[in-house]
Amino acid sequence: MKVGVVGCWGQMGRMLVAGAINDDRVEFVGGTEHPESALVGQDIAALLGLDKKPVYIGSDPLSLFQDSDVIIDFTAPAATVNHAKLAAETRTALIIGTTGLSDEEQMYINNAALMAAIVQAGNMSMGINLLVGITEKAAKILGEGWDVEVLEMHHRKKVDAPSGTALMLGEAAASGMGVKHSEKALFGRKGQAGPRSDGEIGYSVLRGGDVVGDHSIIFAGYGERIEFTHKASDRALFVKGALRAALWIGQKEPGLYSMRDVLNLD
Repeated sequence: MKVGVVGCWGQMGRMLVAGAINDDRVEFVGGTEHPESALVGQDIAALLGLDKKPVYIGSDPLSLFQDSDVIIDFTAPAATVNHAKLAAETRTALIIGTTGLSDEEQMYINNAALMAAIVQAGNMSMGINLLVGITEKAAKILGEGWDVEVLEMHHRKKVDAPSGTALMLGEAAASGMGVKHSEKALFGRKGQAGPRSDGEIGYSVLRGGDVVGDHSIIFAGYGERIEFTHKASDRALFVKGALRAALWIGQKEPGLYSMRDVLNLD
């Protein structure tokens, strides 16, 4: 399986490259960075301190898509949209870990999935995706009379809020309750917010330090409360999930898949 990584020198990009280079199940064929980056043309294996065959950083995503079986993308929304278009054009499988996409940007991903196999997840962790499944089932079983709140904390440099993972949890709860997430989600409260409305899915966001990712979903009833929590302490778990998705998607037909598909959690 030939794997390429776009945005290969970002925080997650470097970890994805190292993971792919050190994984005997895949062949790392290259990565890209912005054309004006001083890193273009340099050996990324050497930059990472790995004693492996040289692989040079390029600046042309199209060439990387053409040379790869699967591309892994943990970049930014605008870049991911362009990469989705290239995936559709070249029929190359794409793994998307980018979060913070708008509805319009998501539309481009959905359209690209008509032509290419795409795995998209706000979180590639096995534990988180298990939690998403538990959340949907719990919401369905508990039914009415339970208030749902999602709490998340990430490092101080994270730019989107709530996190893609928090949204996965909220959307799973909405699915379990049989309601539309867009109609029930409340992103923060301030001042005289008034009483909580029935079926509301509230979000609270914390940012600080170097927290990799903490997520909790709370079902609050009268006289009792249920809380499910996942805490990530090492970003390597996202790399493992992305590479597992890359291996899984190799022979799949075009379509938009999730990590729940990859892990067969349904």
